[in-house]
Amino acid sequence: MAVAVAVAACAAAAWFLVRGQLLDSLDEALRKNRVPTAVVLQQIDAGRCTAVPSAERAASPNPFESTVQIVDRNGRSCIIYGQQPLAVSTDDVAVALGHREEAVHDVRAADGVTYRALTRRLEDTDAAVTVARPLSEVNESLSTLALVLGLVAAAGVLGAAGAGVALARAGLRPVDRLAQAVEHLARTEDLAVRIQAEGDDEIARLSRSFNAMTAALASSRELQQQLIADAGHELRTPLTSMRMNIDLLVRSDETGRALPPDERRELLASVKSQLAELAALIGDLQELSRPDAAPAQGPLEVTGLHEATERAVARARLRGTGIAITTELAPWYVRAEPAALERAVVNLLDNAVKFSPAGGTVEVTLAAGTLRIRDHGPGIPAAELPYVFDRFWRSPAARSLPGSGLGLSIVARTVRRAGGQVELRPATGGGTEAVLSLPGAPTPPPELPESTRPFPSDHLIVG
Repeated sequence: MAVAVAVAACAAAAWFLVRGQLLDSLDEALRKNRVPTAVVLQQIDAGRCTAVPSAERAASPNPFESTVQIVDRNGRSCIIYGQQPLAVSTDDVAVALGHREEAVHDVRAADGVTYRALTRRLEDTDAAVTVARPLSEVNESLSTLALVLGLVAAAGVLGAAGAGVALARAGLRPVDRLAQAVEHLARTEDLAVRIQAEGDDEIARLSRSFNAMTAALASSRELQQQLIADAGHELRTPLTSMRMNIDLLVRSDETGRALPPDERRELLASVKSQLAELAALIGDLQELSRPDAAPAQGPLEVTGLHEATERAVARARLRGTGIAITTELAPWYVRAEPAALERAVVNLLDNAVKFSPAGGTVEVTLAAGTLRIRDHGPGIPAAELPYVFDRFWRSPAARSLPGSGLGLSIVARTVRRAGGQVELRPATGGGTEAVLSLPGAPTPPPELPESTRPFPSDHLIVG
């Protein structure tokens, strides 16, 4: 429809332009077709116009190839050449009276034929002469032009419509492939579907976005399956050990053969330890099951990182008997979930204590928002450092030690939510150093109680 309107507008403009040119050419021909004054004066007698008899006009040739008639100031006319007298208009009378030099207009003859007439004043007389030619010579050309333009416009519209359909189908073919891929994905849940994307147009961008979406979904499904498999593997070990210990206790009661008190206490302590490990593992899984965009379990508030570190050190000292923990903590306030922040520091300290040699020392320092926890253990090989924050990942050297491999994942998640960064790296002189950086300020706002103080934006450090 848009092409048809455009073609019709162009055809109409061309028609009117040609019509104007043809009329201008006809007017110019009428101006050049001047009737000699002597010929006109012969027909004027005592101020009156006398028409040439029709028989004489028919017998004599028309040297001007036009209709020529005289118009006097009273509006009377007499024909000199031609067969049909022309109607006199007010413009013709105005020229005869000398009010205008010339007048160009369309006029209808007595037989109904339309003429193009040019009226010019006769000098030194009270009359004007009108020279006219039929408009049929223009109209016939315009009719032929209209027919040609109509045919060309119709062919152009049909051709444009056919080309538009072909182009639309070709352009929408990638959309059809995308729709088929989406329908296939919805029907089969096959996330391996990929759409070929070429170019940089909107369809190609949409195809690449779809491929990226399916790749992300496939990666998410793979991670979910891996999490389930890893969680099942980690749960199987404490459950197996606990089942064996409980079986021994049940068999002792059923057979009536009591276990020695020391062995019974060891079995019960092992069961209690395995239950605690299961509870911790389930808590870690619940924490990691929340998406990163989900809100924290507790409200974010301004809390002292140094205070959370002090509490974590106190808990780590109870667990790591025989390991000395030294601290040097400068005040630093951050916006975070206090319980999660303390748990993250505890996890870092537990790792440091776990890998420290007997009688070793763990050094904890906090300065300008950077917490460093350094141990003097065997260290982590450089090839294993990129994987330490992965879920369930455990170093081959630490597989025999207690733990689920989720602690550092929880640390990374907590620090990321607080807008900070954390990394493990080899320490100078041996051992491993954990570096945790959080944006904050060395002093809290003074106007509110510490538990409700807003974060001081003028001291904000972007991590």
